[in-house]
Amino acid sequence: MSNPDAIIIGSGVIGAATAFEMAKAGWKTLSLDRNAQVGHGSTAGSCAIIRMHYSTFDGTAFAWEGYHYWRDWAAYLGLPDGANLAQFRETGCLVMKTEANGHLEKHMQYSAELGCPFEEWTGEEVLERLPIYSLDSFAPAKRMDDPEFGKPNGARMGGAVYWPNGGYVTDPALSAQNLMEAARLHGAQVRTGAEVVEILQSEGRVRGVRLASGEEIQAAVVINVAGPGSSIINRMAGVLEDMTIETRPLRQEVVHVPSPEGFDFEAQGTIVSDSDIACYVRPEHSNHILIGSEDPECDPHQWCEDDLHYDRDFTDQWTTQAMRYGQRVPTLGIPSKMRGVVDLYDASTDWIPIYDKSSLPGFYMACGTSGNQYKNAPIAGKMMAALVEYCEGGADHDAAPLQFTLPYVGRSIDVGFYSRRRPINEESSFSVLG
Repeated sequence: MSNPDAIIIGSGVIGAATAFEMAKAGWKTLSLDRNAQVGHGSTAGSCAIIRMHYSTFDGTAFAWEGYHYWRDWAAYLGLPDGANLAQFRETGCLVMKTEANGHLEKHMQYSAELGCPFEEWTGEEVLERLPIYSLDSFAPAKRMDDPEFGKPNGARMGGAVYWPNGGYVTDPALSAQNLMEAARLHGAQVRTGAEVVEILQSEGRVRGVRLASGEEIQAAVVINVAGPGSSIINRMAGVLEDMTIETRPLRQEVVHVPSPEGFDFEAQGTIVSDSDIACYVRPEHSNHILIGSEDPECDPHQWCEDDLHYDRDFTDQWTTQAMRYGQRVPTLGIPSKMRGVVDLYDASTDWIPIYDKSSLPGFYMACGTSGNQYKNAPIAGKMMAALVEYCEGGADHDAAPLQFTLPYVGRSIDVGFYSRRRPINEESSFSVLG
């Protein structure tokens, strides 16, 4: 495909969803990815958690909308019977009430307004579901070299909120491949092993890309969905100057440890977000527990210059996260061999993504999405397709932002919420929680 209508840079879960939605809308799309396979960038390292709780109304509405596509995954994709599909495990999502999250008052208010089911649980109800837990409080979170690490502060956890529709996708890379296969049914094309090195421009407008091979591909629309490489692509396009929100690659470690003996966390566990110990967890295959960090102040952020050169080995952050969760689960065994994932997030200034046009006509971006937007990929793709149609149809999205209706939820959201030029959102958690 030498002359597509639109080039999409990146074939992770959001890039693939954008290709699917644009192809369904009649666009002739070409997806380009530096990796050898679709979904093998940061998507492959995603924890792939599907949750509904956010600290902003727009974030909650978007996530509740997104859930419905994972619930109806096969119907959404429309692939032939027998296709190998990623699986959504609806385990529920339990969030511990803490001072840090305002005891979830806002989260419950937004869920109630949207008709998203949730339950308030007492501490005793938490222990019924997770008898391996201790409800001692350890806040604020500390690193393991702190002399106060592991010492309860004398308080007890005051219960939790449970969202029964939460869960996780067992194979995130496969989910991106599913989306791209569905896009192909509508005429989309994809090239892997294709590295973009220049954004071509002419007469004040994007006109395509140049690849590392020297090949030029012409297109009137280019969409940057390059994950942790998004800031480099934006720099190539020369669109950074009017952006108040920047994106940067952030190194993250995710821990895998065995479930305590006598408890089947894979079958009986759930997603848990616990800002008291600054960890989130989910079941992992082979009866393991996946442990991620909620980015407390005491943990240094490891920002990277680019998305290729970073330390892929585990550090003492692995042990810190495992030990933090050991505060909540005293019988947790911490193995001597470190297992898990080291990968990058594409994190924005306020951890809320950019879904927007740019100062260069025809150049669009879906950036800053890592860590908390995997769950929103299908609806983000649908919204990006609508945004491109809106702007290419002559509308000024900066002056009159697109008002986009969420099909399942039936609410209209102001896409300007995700603007590259927005003020930093002070309602954000400024962490992976978004």
